[in-house]
Amino acid sequence: MILIHCPYCEQDRPEIEFTYGGQAHIARPHDPAALTDREWETYLYIRANPRGLHAERWRHIHGCARFFNAVRDTVTDRFTVTYKTGEARPDGGVA
Repeated sequence: MILIHCPYCEQDRPEIEFTYGGQAHIARPHDPAALTDREWETYLYIRANPRGLHAERWRHIHGCARFFNAVRDTVTDRFTVTYKTGEARPDGGVA
């Protein structure tokens, strides 16, 4: 079982209490109507899929129900750090 640390509840909880929310730090376009179809497609669907450390959004659905960010190693499936939404990534080099 994988334990995930919720930065809001300040507890390590089993992975079944959480849901994956996609890649972290994706900014919504300021004027979506001004985007071309290709730019809109890129915003909606194109994400990094690195081997190694990756910044992701997670939600503690069976706890505080809040979204937070995490850095997870996609090779080992281990979480290296979790942090509150709106905070800067602890490791700036992570995808």
